[in-house]
Amino acid sequence: METKGYQCRSSRYIESGQSAVPSSVLFAAGLLGNVLALLLLGQHRRRSRSPGGRPPRVSAFYVLVSGLAVTDLLGKCLISPIVLAAYAYNRSLSELGPGGRSEDEPGVLCQLFAFLMAFFGLAPTLLLLAMALECWLSLGHPYFYRRHITRRLGVTLGPAAAGLCALFCALPLLGFGVPMQYCPGTWCFIRMAGGGPRELVFPVLYASLMGLLVLAIGACNVSSMRHLYGMARRQPRRGTPAATAPRMEELDHLILLGLMTVLFTICSLPLIIRAYLGAFADDFNENADLGALRFLSVNSIVDPWVFIIFRTSVFRTFVRRV
Repeated sequence: METKGYQCRSSRYIESGQSAVPSSVLFAAGLLGNVLALLLLGQHRRRSRSPGGRPPRVSAFYVLVSGLAVTDLLGKCLISPIVLAAYAYNRSLSELGPGGRSEDEPGVLCQLFAFLMAFFGLAPTLLLLAMALECWLSLGHPYFYRRHITRRLGVTLGPAAAGLCALFCALPLLGFGVPMQYCPGTWCFIRMAGGGPRELVFPVLYASLMGLLVLAIGACNVSSMRHLYGMARRQPRRGTPAATAPRMEELDHLILLGLMTVLFTICSLPLIIRAYLGAFADDFNENADLGALRFLSVNSIVDPWVFIIFRTSVFRTFVRRV
């Protein structure tokens, strides 16, 4: 199996001059941000309790946001400790978890890391799409939304999306794609350049799927904006606050979703571009591939802080005025 261009694919030690400080800071920021986001969501749930102590009126959107925070937190707790352990022992992932079937094949830990990177890169995208569809239906098809979109459906969508992602991301373990160790020896992902169609079909499919999901989320957001704009034009200029209040929650959902979508697009585009360049231009640039992977991992750190900042009254008031 030809693996030219990947200098650290079989290295046993971490490259010299590398520090664990950036990984530790990112792990701490992601952990703190997701925990705070979940606490804010729990506070929202308590405030949404109906009079008389009845169960809280929590929308499907907030169930999906909670699922996104839990997914990001789980990803940080599963991936970052592996990286920190590699730095602590000064061993590459393939050396920490050996067991490859051949000399060129990475160890079991590296294959697991590649699966986790692919899974926690794709699962949040499906949750963002579910949030975009929920917002679009609530604005454009309110009758259908009230009848069919419930909190129970939101709870069901999370495990369903996770199951589909797990099946898709397990394809490299069955031979459709090749897990590869990247420099400095603390990262593993699917090889994105070199090899035949069997090796490159998965990164191309992965990048194409992420690109299609981004386009679908953008289309839902644009349609939701059109519905909100139409509602705003139909309302009287001097309407009472009570007349505009029913749609303020949908506006908040749309703005939060839009911010998360823009950030996710920025974080995922480098990986999509690198996958296509590696497959069709045979572009071996391990530093660029590693940079794309780091961009993708940053998304799970940024998402909760976007939610936390958005929940502040000053920021929400400013955005609504704009």
